[in-house]
Amino acid sequence: MLYVVMAFLWVAILLYLLMGGADFGAGIIELFTTKKNQERTRRTMYRAIGPIWEANHMWLIIVIVILFVGFPTIYTTMSVNLHIPLVGMLLGIIARGTAFTFRNYDAVTDELQVVYNRIFMYASCVTPLFLGIIAGSAVSGKIDSAAGNYLDAYIFSWLNFFSVAVGLFTVSICGFLASVYLIGETENEQDVQRFKTKARTTNIAAAVAGTLVFIAAKLDGVPLAEWLFGNAVGVAAIATAMVSLALLWYLLSKGKKIIIRVLAGFQVTMILLAITYQHFPNIVLLKGGQYLSLTDGSAPEKTIYTLAMALLIGSLFILPALFYLVYDFQHKKIVVSKPKKNA
Repeated sequence: MLYVVMAFLWVAILLYLLMGGADFGAGIIELFTTKKNQERTRRTMYRAIGPIWEANHMWLIIVIVILFVGFPTIYTTMSVNLHIPLVGMLLGIIARGTAFTFRNYDAVTDELQVVYNRIFMYASCVTPLFLGIIAGSAVSGKIDSAAGNYLDAYIFSWLNFFSVAVGLFTVSICGFLASVYLIGETENEQDVQRFKTKARTTNIAAAVAGTLVFIAAKLDGVPLAEWLFGNAVGVAAIATAMVSLALLWYLLSKGKKIIIRVLAGFQVTMILLAITYQHFPNIVLLKGGQYLSLTDGSAPEKTIYTLAMALLIGSLFILPALFYLVYDFQHKKIVVSKPKKNA
């Protein structure tokens, strides 16, 4: 049952990156859209993320619950040593969700609408940035659980070149996913071309940020190249990701909206697989060569069994409901209310 729980943990992380990442990316795309086209982008975004913009955080909640119940040592270490970026990410989620709701449903003035828009767009960038920083910190080897001062324990554990580079890479990946997904959410040819251009631009940005991650890994002593190319699974994952990327660029000009979505999600999946496979099941790498393992640091067997059964049974109810939610909203016309102007 332990491997069932670990499988749910990995899949939940992946789905939050794919679905929640595209959700965040919609705000990133809006931020880097000209004012002339922002309203049209906003309408397309509402139609795309409206069904699941709040349900996306279910995957994050599942990750937290699995760590809290099944792997308490890992949960405690990350929540204590990385509490600053964790709080930053959670505040970003709250601010973004609040602004998304208020700017759509609240009867506001133009001035307040501008404030809501800015909060939504900036929070859409800040949240995945902190998410990436947390992920990078977990494997950077910078977390010092025996630190004797505040800076080493709570600042330098995440404020380092590698973690920040991973954060920037995560932001660019979110923008790339959103651009690809949004291509299929509009029938306006001009908008389709705009999102295609943004998909190419954000993909280039992701490549640049990825290069920065490798540079940072070299400077900070993180064996990233060994993780990716030191085993057959990593090499195969990266190779197939590169092939699918070339195919995606080709199909962008062919109007294959569904296939390019699948390819974009496949690339992110392969990247996550390549990074995590080599040091699995060591999910947190600590300073000094120590690590926290999913197998060694798990809860008692009875707890793991109960957690696994809860996840298996819960998925029988949650997944069909989620699929129906998406289906139902995709077949409804979402009406976006406009703010009222001052009399």
